[in-house]
Amino acid sequence: MADAQPLNHPPTTSTTAQAIITGCDAKLERYRAALDVGADPAVVTAWIAQTQAERARAETELRTIARTTPRRMSQGEITTLVTALGDITTVLRNADPADKAEVYRQLGLRLNYQPETQTVRAEVELSAHRGVIVCVRGGT
Repeated sequence: MADAQPLNHPPTTSTTAQAIITGCDAKLERYRAALDVGADPAVVTAWIAQTQAERARAETELRTIARTTPRRMSQGEITTLVTALGDITTVLRNADPADKAEVYRQLGLRLNYQPETQTVRAEVELSAHRGVIVCVRGGT
């Protein structure tokens, strides 16, 4: 499961925001050096205020990206999640048939019984755009 996750590539906007922050920090150091050598404090103060506002906007963008960008789960997080789910096979085996059918429907699973060969053909729709919420009465 860990290997099946998409790679953690930071969004381009994240890289851009980080570059802005780095640039702002460099500017602030230069402004400080300018003050140390006698530059007009009123002019430098205006530059500092503008640069700090630009840096704050970039930091806000980074925080927004961090909150909204999915991240890869670690091996330990996946193990914890799977353990927390428990034995879903047993739950489904013992579930009410109508509930079981609803779970399969939400998962995009179709089972077709072939009486001549006494086999079941299973088909699953693996659409990445399905919103799946599964609820089984009983042991879940």
